[in-house]
Amino acid sequence: LNPEKLADTFRLWLTAMPSPEFPVSVLQNGLKMTNEPPKGLKSNLLRAFLSLDTDWFEEVGSVRGEACQHAFRKMLFGLCFFHALIQERCSYGPLGWNIPYQFSEPDRQICVMQLKMFLEENDTIPYQALRYTASEANYGGRVTDVHDRRCINFLITDFYCPDILKDEYTFSPSGIYFAPPFGSLPTYTEYIRSLPINQMPEAFGLHANANLLAAINDSMRILRTATSLMPRTGGGDGGQSADRVLGDSSTRYLSELPKPYDTEYVEAKYPVDYNESMNTVLNQELLRFNKLVRRVRSTLTDVGKAVQGLVVMSAELEEVADGILTNTTPGVWKGASYPSLKPLSSYVADLAARLKFFQEWIKNDAPITFWLSGFFFTQSFLTGQLQNYARKNKVEIDTLIWNFKVLRTATNRFTKPDSGCLVYGLFVDGARWDDAEGVITESFPKVLFCEVPHIHLMPLESSKDITDRKSIYPSPVYKTSERKGTLSTTGHSTNFVMTMNLPISRQHCEKYWTKRGVACLTQLDDEESASMGWTGVLAGFGTAAPEAPSMAVDLWSRLAVEGRAPDRSSARATCERAPVSAVCTATCLLGRASARSRVARGRGRARALYFRLCPFVPPCVVRYLGHE
Repeated sequence: LNPEKLADTFRLWLTAMPSPEFPVSVLQNGLKMTNEPPKGLKSNLLRAFLSLDTDWFEEVGSVRGEACQHAFRKMLFGLCFFHALIQERCSYGPLGWNIPYQFSEPDRQICVMQLKMFLEENDTIPYQALRYTASEANYGGRVTDVHDRRCINFLITDFYCPDILKDEYTFSPSGIYFAPPFGSLPTYTEYIRSLPINQMPEAFGLHANANLLAAINDSMRILRTATSLMPRTGGGDGGQSADRVLGDSSTRYLSELPKPYDTEYVEAKYPVDYNESMNTVLNQELLRFNKLVRRVRSTLTDVGKAVQGLVVMSAELEEVADGILTNTTPGVWKGASYPSLKPLSSYVADLAARLKFFQEWIKNDAPITFWLSGFFFTQSFLTGQLQNYARKNKVEIDTLIWNFKVLRTATNRFTKPDSGCLVYGLFVDGARWDDAEGVITESFPKVLFCEVPHIHLMPLESSKDITDRKSIYPSPVYKTSERKGTLSTTGHSTNFVMTMNLPISRQHCEKYWTKRGVACLTQLDDEESASMGWTGVLAGFGTAAPEAPSMAVDLWSRLAVEGRAPDRSSARATCERAPVSAVCTATCLLGRASARSRVARGRGRARALYFRLCPFVPPCVVRYLGHE
């Protein structure tokens, strides 16, 4: 092309695959555009139906009569809705999918052609074959997690089923989403345009709390980015310098963590015993924790020395120092650690609690109730319990399975069971435990997690199991809320622990809770978030007005009266150690206080603080607090 002969209005629309031979000058001078998948159920559905050819749409199924056309259009809409649904579930994090999958347009197009073929070539609709090709072959080929595969198999049954041919059948309890009656292509696009822009979690089979979780995830991503950009220097306006913070924090963390265990003494006190596998479990756990404690203590000690100029600040120590300043667990610790998503301050407290649990075990013998969350390698503890039962009863360990009995919360005196063990420390994500009925049930509004009472784990030969599968939900148990993990050299997942059968009510089934994304966790990202909701969700992040810390203390102490927060001295100590974290803590507290406080004055102060801090909070959090 000759630039001198080209018109000023000339434009070239070029589509190309990535190539190293592509001229760099064209990339630099041109406008780059990408075609990304639409966001939201409505946009996804609209894009799918706008891509259909009108003549093809009218022709499909005509050779077999109107009944075939009716079935095709109903199931085609269900398939497109299914495609949009499984894509949008990714926005809800682990509640939607353990692993976020990139489902594509060709996946849907292949399913559309298979649907056309199966309907036109069969006298009856082969629902089972259609479900298999969609959830196991086309879409399922991307799904690698076993529990995600179970979920997608349940989801497809809502759309490839005989009920979808009925006009009164709906995809959600509210009745907003359904397959429109038989009509032309414009009637379907017209219905799609009438759908709400912001879909509710019920369309995905999730609880309303899923919107809150999505807002928290978005906010945390924004705040983590903002925190990473904050300067590491300081000391102005009477604040502590970074070196002072590093020195004080490293000293405090070292005082909270004990020295490594004396493994030789423990091996002598609890030797290898054929009839007591817990001795071996204890010794193995101590070796793992000793490795972690040595690394944590050595790096904290060296950070303190580096601040004083006694040792060189290496890349490893710099990572630990950045972790202290940003309240994030450094990667050098994670390399020798158990899985954890806690911030650094909570991680150290959690590690100290685990070490104390094993110290009590060493001192007073094996406990009656075991803190399941406290084990470094939980699977070794469970295997040890099965070994004890197998050797005691002279049965093969491979024939044993677990039975579960959740005890009443009011139970406060425990005795060692004849078989199995008593455990505690689990949390339910996506549901809650109903102690009165002894089943899992719907979560309370804006309460994301619920602690599970003590559980009796009972080994049993699989041939003697009489459990009614219709009355239980096989809940996966994970170590962290991230849920996804990798396969380690031991053959176990780094995150998945076991499948625990929890009783459910008669009105619900396994499919219902699977779509809810219900699972059990051995630990939360931050302990405060379990008991205080929004109080601890954003702790450690944000910037706002200088008076916010003192206002946070005041609000915190008010909630302490209602039993939902630590005492005033604890609040003030927290704010003095990390004034920045108090800002977002106050912002979260005011949302709870404005909705729940019984004191008019406290509610007024909370609302006032809310409006003063709104400019410093991400929009999604502002919207959530405003709804309260």
